[in-house]
Amino acid sequence: MGALPDPFLRRLFWLAALLALLDYAAAASEFNPYRVLGVSTHASQAEVKKAYKQLAREWHPDKNKDPGAEDMFIKITKSYEILSNEEKRANYDRFGQTDENQHHGQAPQGFRHFHDNFYFDQSFFHFTRSTRDFTDSKHLLHHDHYMKEVVPDSFKRPYLIKMTSEWCFTCIHIEPIWKETVQELEALGVGIGVVDIGYEKRLASHLGAHRTPSILGLINGKVTYFNYAISKEYLRQFVESLLPQRLVEKVTDDTYLQFLNGWREENKPRVLLFDAVPSVPLLYKLSAFAHQDFVRFGYVDQGLTETLRILQQFNINTYAPTMLLFKENTEKPADVIQSRGMKKQLIDEFVSNNRFLMVPRLVNQKLFDELCPVKQFHRRRKYCVLLITGEDEAFVPVNDAFFAFASANTKEVLRFTYVYQWQQQPLCDALLKKEDMTPPQVIILERRSTTGKVLYRTVKGGWNGSDEDKHRLHEQLELLQRDPSFLTYDAMLPELNNEFASMFIIQWANAAYDYLSEMYFDFLHSNWREMMPIVSLIFSALFILFGTVIIQAFSDSGEEKPAKQKANESPKTAESSPNAENTSSRPPKKNFVEVTELTDVTYTSNLVRLRPGHINVVLVLTDTSKQALLKKFAKEVYSFSGSQTLHYSFLNVDKHSQWMDSLLELAPSSRPRDEEEEESTPSSKWDYTGYVLALNGHKKYFCLFRPVFTGDEPDCSRSSDEDGGGSRARSRGSSRQRSASTRQIHHKLDRLSLWMERLTEGTLPRHYVSDWPDLKTISPQK
Repeated sequence: MGALPDPFLRRLFWLAALLALLDYAAAASEFNPYRVLGVSTHASQAEVKKAYKQLAREWHPDKNKDPGAEDMFIKITKSYEILSNEEKRANYDRFGQTDENQHHGQAPQGFRHFHDNFYFDQSFFHFTRSTRDFTDSKHLLHHDHYMKEVVPDSFKRPYLIKMTSEWCFTCIHIEPIWKETVQELEALGVGIGVVDIGYEKRLASHLGAHRTPSILGLINGKVTYFNYAISKEYLRQFVESLLPQRLVEKVTDDTYLQFLNGWREENKPRVLLFDAVPSVPLLYKLSAFAHQDFVRFGYVDQGLTETLRILQQFNINTYAPTMLLFKENTEKPADVIQSRGMKKQLIDEFVSNNRFLMVPRLVNQKLFDELCPVKQFHRRRKYCVLLITGEDEAFVPVNDAFFAFASANTKEVLRFTYVYQWQQQPLCDALLKKEDMTPPQVIILERRSTTGKVLYRTVKGGWNGSDEDKHRLHEQLELLQRDPSFLTYDAMLPELNNEFASMFIIQWANAAYDYLSEMYFDFLHSNWREMMPIVSLIFSALFILFGTVIIQAFSDSGEEKPAKQKANESPKTAESSPNAENTSSRPPKKNFVEVTELTDVTYTSNLVRLRPGHINVVLVLTDTSKQALLKKFAKEVYSFSGSQTLHYSFLNVDKHSQWMDSLLELAPSSRPRDEEEEESTPSSKWDYTGYVLALNGHKKYFCLFRPVFTGDEPDCSRSSDEDGGGSRARSRGSSRQRSASTRQIHHKLDRLSLWMERLTEGTLPRHYVSDWPDLKTISPQK
């Protein structure tokens, strides 16, 4: 090294070297893996592992709510990584170095050759990165990762990105808000990113970030900057503002038919979301954005009077959010899910299983690739049955006949589709030109390469939708599955036209608007300078000196106001609480038992497809006894409502009178002898009011509770599966002689809580059935 050009630079050099030495000493002394794990320097690997497991369980952030638990857990993990590796442990024992401070033993990169210039940057003063929050560490973005993965993924979900640096003291102040916001939005499906501009200058320059902290949003590859005060609510609103405006359409009684019939124009299934909140939840908007290429979403507010007809039309349970998916049939949903806590994973799985119509129209190349994939050797063959038709009214009967045939032939190897000739003229010409045919025609094809090569064959005789045409098509499909060489023609198909693509002028206008917006933003923000580290240091010092006093002053005044408000509001609460049940039109939020009605819509999800280990407790009632029995039922089972495996429903026998007879016939062991004798009499009809069933949909068995006597002495009779037949006969004879009043009928469930205890203990008799009876038949109202 040559002589220094100036005494001032020489002093500055030695001062910097001294600071680097002190930084190295501090880094080496502040972190001692032996001290962190509480073991000696001669501890064996077994002792190190035992100490690590014990401390990891104690300081895990999910179990330990201490504010410093996360940092301590990181130190414990890093200590174990060092001491469990012989090479790293030996390196630490000899030199006191870890992965964090190892570079201090090398020549500092902050100085270059003094003959060139005196160069100095923030990497000279090294601050250990182990103090970085774990939430930020797992979301760190790099330029290549951003360009190759994040930008393409932004067309499926929006991203919220934070710009930070290790010199940013202001960033520390927003960390609690950022962490809380990330936990909420990430669960809803929002992408999260963190960019350290000190290490990712290329990415920061690409994003146009000139200061820290900054927050920006990314959607459809476009960056939008957040320019408001950083709070959880504002960040949530910012993410919501990134999404397109008409992702989810509001649906009422007057518009739901128009919405469901839109499948023809848009070529997409329709999803109706039913919930009891006035605005569309962010979770639904994010799901609609993720699946907008395949499914159209609508939202029904259950609290509006304008939606009562649609709720009754589809028998919607207002106590839990519901999703109905419709395809070509707009009168009956193709699939249904219902859940008290809708999760993103549940919605994604539900929509992914129903992305296409029964007979979708080929409107672009992307959809063609999805529906008719290229043949691969490790997969089963898949054939595409294509109807070439038109949009005129003369083609409507032909198209409907093809839809009906496809609905009756849902084989895994076949995919039925159709195209309009004038929309996809090049494709139709390539398939019909050799045989000089005109629509409507049915063509069976198999794709052989991504370049467009296909093997195909046209169904002879054309397609008019007659029974003869259907029989001929069915025979040829059967022959094709036995002999793949049935496809005798080959062709090179052109790329399909995108029928939904915007016009060129509209595309040019949108591109020009985006370009001008970007230029305006660059002009507005390019002259902003980064805040100097010393300014951040000053503000941090001011916060430390005066922040505590200001916060304490505000907290004292805030504690006095709520105390006064509680004293003033307590009499009003006491007066209004008795009538709260009658005045609220919304379902209660807590301290209640959720009881849903078994209908043809909810029957499959609440019983037939009930998850293993779950039981549905069903109360049997009538229209006249509904109010009295439901109140008594809720009171008796309330102490068991905390169980996650018990669900509660009711069955109206005025609507489904034959279901109970069918169920008990499938399980003869559930009927006592005296009951069978009475049923043999034609004039007798059994009254099931007050019966309770515990249904295990997965194992196909049920437990039966029979109601107690509803006369003047309810305590003298007993019921359920374990009681004697004599008391039941006496109860049945008395119930037929007199009609129990509303005051007496609730006594039918007096012993239900004891029966529920035996149900949870698993000591009740079980009656097995081969299959659950159908619930679709509705009895006429009396």
